[in-house]
Amino acid sequence: MTPHIVVAGRLALRDARSVETFSIRPFRPPGDVAQLRRDVRAFLREHQPVGGAARRANCWAVGDSAFSRALGAAGYIGMIWPKAYGGHERHPLERYVVLEELLAAGAPVGMHWIADRQSGPLLLRYGTEAQRQTYLPAMARGELHACIGMSEPGAGSDLASVRTRGERTADGWRINGQKVWTTNAHNAHVMIALVRTSEGEKRQDGLTQFLIELDRPGVSVRPIVDLAGGHDFNEVFLDDVLIPDENRIGAEGAGWKQVTAELSLERSGPERYLSSYALLVELVRLAGGDADPTLKALIGRFTAELWCLRQMSLSTAAKLAAGEDPALEAAMVKDLGNSFEQEMPRVVQGALEHIDLAAPADLSRILSVLLLVAPSFSLRGGTREILRGIVARGLGLR
Repeated sequence: MTPHIVVAGRLALRDARSVETFSIRPFRPPGDVAQLRRDVRAFLREHQPVGGAARRANCWAVGDSAFSRALGAAGYIGMIWPKAYGGHERHPLERYVVLEELLAAGAPVGMHWIADRQSGPLLLRYGTEAQRQTYLPAMARGELHACIGMSEPGAGSDLASVRTRGERTADGWRINGQKVWTTNAHNAHVMIALVRTSEGEKRQDGLTQFLIELDRPGVSVRPIVDLAGGHDFNEVFLDDVLIPDENRIGAEGAGWKQVTAELSLERSGPERYLSSYALLVELVRLAGGDADPTLKALIGRFTAELWCLRQMSLSTAAKLAAGEDPALEAAMVKDLGNSFEQEMPRVVQGALEHIDLAAPADLSRILSVLLLVAPSFSLRGGTREILRGIVARGLGLR
């Protein structure tokens, strides 16, 4: 696992090959953040759905419509959006605190997660006034769910290779193509899709984003069931789907700039280091006050890693809040966070070599789930190879 060293306000990321720096920007808390944490915990005690321990692992992929509606009614979705669009005009750090509390508790936030994290902010930045008025209030209420139409067969992390095409018609656009690994599309109402609308000198040219309601004729959603038996992912087929030009987001051909800004929102949040947090909690409970030195050292190691990743994620959030586009920093957060989340279950299994993964204990259930799903963590939102290419280019290494 990559060690993290904090020195004089800068975080040095060191492995066997290189030493790089990550500039830390302070994120000043507004008001009484401690009270906000207490409020969110009180909400969770009242509304946390009943479910097995396994639901607490990777919980941002677990959806519950009633929970999302309750969260919206409490003002915990669309927190930083303008009140004119159903938001609450809270500080970005307050939203970050709420996300931390929800993920740490293993709350089922999957239904509204994408709308709150990136679809809503994308519409605020690039959408029309009509689009904002139509979609954002329902998203903030936790009633309208969104999904991301980026990846395709043959165009996963290499988004510039998308082949889904949009052709102008007298009434708008005719969309044909296929999207894959579309999280929560089976529960979503709208998809923001990246579509090729023309050819350009570069592959990144000629891409445009569209809002596609998933109940339109020609849209079909087919499940992708993973090896653990879960159904988070889907294929979405678009066959002669007709949408009006009013559903275009931003300027025609500006999709690449927009989607890369969107990915910074996707890659840098606390979900990138808290997907395996439930396992660390159970490990601490197992240790109690009389743990053997090896177990204590393991907990200390994970805690130090977690703290450093949190500082990096908070700093990236501060830059996003300031209107910057920290694509480099977001890529680093996701890459290192994925390594942390993937290694934890493997290391815990090795340290507890006699653990029965079929036992009903919470530790066993959470560990067994994470061992199955953690390999996917470095695929969703951009593969490790793509992310490291972004870092290399950002540092002038290629």
